[in-house]
Amino acid sequence: MRAIVMTGVGGPEVLVASEVPRPTAGAGELTVRAEAIPVLYPETVIRAGTFPTPTEPPYVFGFQAAGTVAETGAGVDPDLVGRRVMVSTNGFGAYAEFVVAQAAQATPIPDGVDSAVAAAVLMSGSVAAALIDTAGLTGDETVLVEAAATGVGAYLTQDASRRGARVIATAGGPAKAAQARKLGAAEVIDHNDPEWTDRLRDALGATTLDVVFDAIGGPATPALLDLMTPVRGRMLCYGFLSGGPAPITAIDLVTRGLTLIGCAGPAWLGKVAGRRAQVLDEVAAGTLEPLLDTILPLDQAARAHELIEQRAAFGTIVLRPSHS
Repeated sequence: MRAIVMTGVGGPEVLVASEVPRPTAGAGELTVRAEAIPVLYPETVIRAGTFPTPTEPPYVFGFQAAGTVAETGAGVDPDLVGRRVMVSTNGFGAYAEFVVAQAAQATPIPDGVDSAVAAAVLMSGSVAAALIDTAGLTGDETVLVEAAATGVGAYLTQDASRRGARVIATAGGPAKAAQARKLGAAEVIDHNDPEWTDRLRDALGATTLDVVFDAIGGPATPALLDLMTPVRGRMLCYGFLSGGPAPITAIDLVTRGLTLIGCAGPAWLGKVAGRRAQVLDEVAAGTLEPLLDTILPLDQAARAHELIEQRAAFGTIVLRPSHS
């Protein structure tokens, strides 16, 4: 079968289209004939070596795929064959024509939801849903959503604004600022401006931030603490687009009466997984707008990674195997 092999750690060129043996489902597993494979931002940093790889390369890359169940292993309901599902792997194997995953990690795709749409929305949408639930929005709060035009931020903006929050967003450049406004942001600040936290202070006026969804991290983040609501202000840290976490200490939080919630680790990932079916149901019901940027052939995985690293995408890039 055709697959994308990560031959080493490095630039997009380490993703090489290759012929590899078709995998077979083992006990508790199923094999999916892939129709749509999302290219995810965390995959780009793993490929680049910023975070450890799940195993030593070379190996077939990829975290998720949407498609039709082709076979089931021992202990898995054979009636699943022919059903459309989204599957998540343990860190490799999804950039391929056929993908093996644990049956417990399969999420049914509702009728009427295209496989490419399901692939585009599932990861970012389920992270956003878990963040919204953890934040405990009351519906009348002021919320900061960083990187709000694409990915998790785009779904946070939709959900928070739909719940009645005043969403102040950050986005990179005029085009993405326009998209953030379309998704529900009341104000948008360009986070490419080195003084963007000062622009935020001006936009807030006498108001303070009740919730900060921090996707950027890095040295700019501590400046947000003085803009947050004392006692009930909470910051949810879930991304490091700047390259590292925010340098915030316990004393920074204690003296301001603020809460910082780290959104990572096995328990957090379990919470995200528990929101997958909800997100696809919302897409099917028309209450959540999926953001699908473009569909590329599977062999163009390296090009997809280039586009993500250039911040050129306005939604998820999806790979499509030639048999689809």
